[in-house]
Amino acid sequence: MEVSALWNSHTVSSATSIALLTKHCKWEFAFNKQTPSFRSRRSFFVVKNVASKKQTQKQQQQQQQQQQVIFIRGALDAVKPDSASIASSIKYHAEFTPSFSPELFELPKAYYATAQSVRDVLVVNWNTTYDHYEKVNVKQAYYLSMEFLQGRALLNAIGNLELKGPYAEALKKLGHDLEDVAKQEPDAALGNGGLGRLASCFLDSMATLNYPAWGYGLRYRYGLFKQLITKDGQEEVAENWLEMGNPWEIIRNDISYPIKFYGEVVESSSDNGRKEWIGGENIVAVACDVPIPGYKTKTTINLRLWSTKVNSEVFDLHAFNNGDHPKAYEAMKRAEKICYILYPGDESYEGKTLRLKQQYTLCSASLQDIVSRFERRCGESVNWENFPEKVAVQMNDTHPTLCIPELIRILVDVKGLGWNEAWAITQRTVAYTNHTVLPEALEKWSLDLLQELLPRHVEIIRLIDEELVNTIVEEYGTEDLDLLKEKLNEMRILDNIELPCAVLDLLVKSHEIPVENSDQTEEDSESDEVAKVTDKEEEEKSTDEDKEIEVPKAVSPVDIVKSAFEPDPNQPKLVRMANLCVVGGHAVNGVAEIHSEIVKEEVFHAFYKLWPEKFQNKTNGVTPRRWLGFCNPELSKIITKWTGSEDWLINTEKLAELRKFADNEELHSEWKEAKMIKKLKLVSFLKEKTGYIVTPDAMFDVQIKRIHEYKRQLLNILGIVYRYKKMKEMSAEERKSKFVPRVCIFGGKAFATYVQAKRIVKFITDVGATVNHDPEIGDLLKVIFVPDYNVSVAEVLIPATELSQHISTAGMEASGTSNMKFAMNGSLLIGTLDGANVEIREEVGEDNFFLFGARADEIADLRKERADGKFVADPRFEEVKAFVKSGVFGPYNYDEMMGSLEGNEGYGRADYFLVGKDFPSYLDCQESVDQAYRDQKNWTKMSILNTAGSSKFSSDRTIHQYAREIWSIEPVLLP
Repeated sequence: MEVSALWNSHTVSSATSIALLTKHCKWEFAFNKQTPSFRSRRSFFVVKNVASKKQTQKQQQQQQQQQQVIFIRGALDAVKPDSASIASSIKYHAEFTPSFSPELFELPKAYYATAQSVRDVLVVNWNTTYDHYEKVNVKQAYYLSMEFLQGRALLNAIGNLELKGPYAEALKKLGHDLEDVAKQEPDAALGNGGLGRLASCFLDSMATLNYPAWGYGLRYRYGLFKQLITKDGQEEVAENWLEMGNPWEIIRNDISYPIKFYGEVVESSSDNGRKEWIGGENIVAVACDVPIPGYKTKTTINLRLWSTKVNSEVFDLHAFNNGDHPKAYEAMKRAEKICYILYPGDESYEGKTLRLKQQYTLCSASLQDIVSRFERRCGESVNWENFPEKVAVQMNDTHPTLCIPELIRILVDVKGLGWNEAWAITQRTVAYTNHTVLPEALEKWSLDLLQELLPRHVEIIRLIDEELVNTIVEEYGTEDLDLLKEKLNEMRILDNIELPCAVLDLLVKSHEIPVENSDQTEEDSESDEVAKVTDKEEEEKSTDEDKEIEVPKAVSPVDIVKSAFEPDPNQPKLVRMANLCVVGGHAVNGVAEIHSEIVKEEVFHAFYKLWPEKFQNKTNGVTPRRWLGFCNPELSKIITKWTGSEDWLINTEKLAELRKFADNEELHSEWKEAKMIKKLKLVSFLKEKTGYIVTPDAMFDVQIKRIHEYKRQLLNILGIVYRYKKMKEMSAEERKSKFVPRVCIFGGKAFATYVQAKRIVKFITDVGATVNHDPEIGDLLKVIFVPDYNVSVAEVLIPATELSQHISTAGMEASGTSNMKFAMNGSLLIGTLDGANVEIREEVGEDNFFLFGARADEIADLRKERADGKFVADPRFEEVKAFVKSGVFGPYNYDEMMGSLEGNEGYGRADYFLVGKDFPSYLDCQESVDQAYRDQKNWTKMSILNTAGSSKFSSDRTIHQYAREIWSIEPVLLP
């Protein structure tokens, strides 16, 4: 069985290592916390290369092997290991599964040995979990996502296993501190922003709640990029997270699937629509598994990542020996580069092709794996009608859309099902989560590119589109061609592509003029006579010139229909992936209440009217274990004390009990002390990462998000610039009385080809360079951009934050999840009524949320007002723009960036994201923040109420809803 093979291969490998190392081990091995030049005797664990002590060496090796077996048996018997057995396991891995030279036991080696020790426990639980799932043959959910932004795994894993104490004690015995060891782990570069972080939170909740589920993604070798901040702004270099190996992953060389691109489609002899896809480019997707542990449960689920390669025989040895090396490994590089980079630049045709290859690789490999598992569990009697009763596939955004035609291809072409059966099975299996209302993020692929790369899938998509067109025609009729055209343009999967011939014929027939019936009524006859007389009179009145004009022929129904539905030759032919998701799945969900309403009323309104039962809301959530319990242990202890137990880590509803103590002075004192501990830690972190020294007595004001115009980092920094300008106009005494000291912190990556976003990063760093070195301002204002923002950086920033900014243009942020993390950690939020802000404000209380800006239902009219030239900017907005243009922040030319705020129309202009409109409201709200912060007693109360009101925003609640209302799966408790 597959799951058993995982552990067996692992143990055999260890046994082999033991045998080899017992024979050939010839080194001195020291566990030492000190530098190589200084060794403390009391921290030694020594294996001496002395001939007289060969027997002792052998005994030590045997003892370590026995202790490792005991450690693993303890895991199998669900006995929690103590620090002594953990220390033995770590030493075992340091010696027998080494990734480093043997001489010293320094921090990098300590991390890898510790991680491998933890993985032993996870693998045991992983096997137990899936052995049980195989036996009971439960329905399983499969979560497909291009991103999984996991962060570091070590502390999260031992936290979920409730082994943090024993591991800390074991490492202390070996000369190291757990936190120092954990810092050696690089963040897994498998994601970029909220999409990937949400997916990882969901995996944690699936495991914790004992739901049978897997995640599927790609194993990116170089991630998105590592962000450097230089004098020129953001620079990108490749991530190196896999440079030293990844101790958490298990390469499954026995689990691989063929992936095909290009080629041609030929008819099959069968009459059920089966086709054969032949020729083309063939690669192999290889599975790589990462165990995901649940909290306080043995359930350990799996994140399966795919890497890509070609078979060794594809390497052109003849070309290589002839000196044509690029030709020799050309096919290898084509395959491997599919998993090089997350979101490769798609400005070029090659970039678009690579992105599409990535998406298809994820979909094809995952679905082949899912189908294989279904068949194995069915045994000899495979009933495909039961497939949706055993499998639920969730597409996280539009990237996995090709799941729909790929599943149909497998069912029809490989398994021999008929079209109708395969289409019905697919619709019952697949569901879609929408994450954006931005048009550019609702993917549209070139039909020509898809046709070239995936010819069979284009055939299938055309059939799905034809089914949809027939449904639309049936729903709206053929009488009103303008209405029908409007609905087809809005709803079709194929955009700017001719209608299917059968549909055109139907429309033509419906508009043919019927032959007059001989039983015409007298009224009709009289009407005809009147019409003839009228026509005759008009004809007599005509001039000779008019008579010479040729009367146009009647337009035929064919011409009417063709002119109404003919594609525009000047526009590209596209495949709209979001529409395919809606049509091909049985459920469509938004990720916040306001977002789901926008999805229903704007983005997919016509689909919602046609299939209202498909549309749902699933407000996002975050795991309270990682984002409060583990990253903020000081605050967690306080919450546990005042709520009476640690139950809140699973049942976050218990956080609401803090409301009873919101005015308690003892709680206030403890709460403030915990916040200061985290602020001091952040002060050290900022000095290490940026060189800037800040005071912990200032308000820590943070905005950490992907850099994008709609997220409005530009609004934030312009507000800071205005604050700085006003400070400079005042005396020192006036400044101190007017302004609360602030440390304004930014973090986030701008996509490598998003020029405007990179300009904003450059501007923020230039403002910081000026403000932070201004002796007149001192500690009253600091502006810091933290480079290379990731999960580990967030785990330092979020617990220390006092004010967090979520200031996107209303109606443009689907949900956001960082707002939930901040609220859980007692940060107050300033924001618009956008995404999950709306629900957070409802839960924490309106008085505990700083609200500003236009509402979502006002945005369209405000943009029209701007286009009509009726917008009048606030004088403060004009003032700050002039100040930026004055050159006070250096010689860099910001005309292009500031130009986006000017004019009334045009691409990249006219302030599309309403920075100018919301600027005065934002400034007024920031004044309210200053006033509130001066009253520390009330501010602390507001902070407590934010944590107390965050219970709704646990990903556990979200996953329960997905499981019940979309996937129809139940928790499975292990025996």
